[in-house]
Amino acid sequence: MDTIWLDGAQWLAVLRVGLGLWWLESWRHKDRKDWFANGTGIAWAADVASRHRWSAVRSGFETVVAARPRTMAYVVVYAELALGLGLITGFLTPVALVGGLVLNALYFVLMIHDWAEQGQNSMMGLISVVALFGMSWQTWSLDDALGWFR
Repeated sequence: MDTIWLDGAQWLAVLRVGLGLWWLESWRHKDRKDWFANGTGIAWAADVASRHRWSAVRSGFETVVAARPRTMAYVVVYAELALGLGLITGFLTPVALVGGLVLNALYFVLMIHDWAEQGQNSMMGLISVVALFGMSWQTWSLDDALGWFR
């Protein structure tokens, strides 16, 4: 493979780190006080889910998320932080890539009618797949330094 400036493995690492920065920005821009104290994030998602055309999404949201809004607010917020840090540092990278892909798939399905969100979640999901199958943890990562996932 011919590349410019960096080699292929390094470009995959750049992609992985960029995805990590995207997750970190998702975490950073949330008003955590509002999410945790007032439940605004989960309330917004509940409103989206309540109007969803697929009954499985509505009932699944009610069963899993709406039944425990405070806990789920912490899960969402700190999952995004963990994904960002894990991908940036390359720590437990395959776990973070699969976890991020699952979270993007959940966001994608929940917000199926919001085209702006669809673009973001589909692109983040695509990057996760490329970084996972390209084994992006082989360069510039703690996983590589520790000899993990070879």
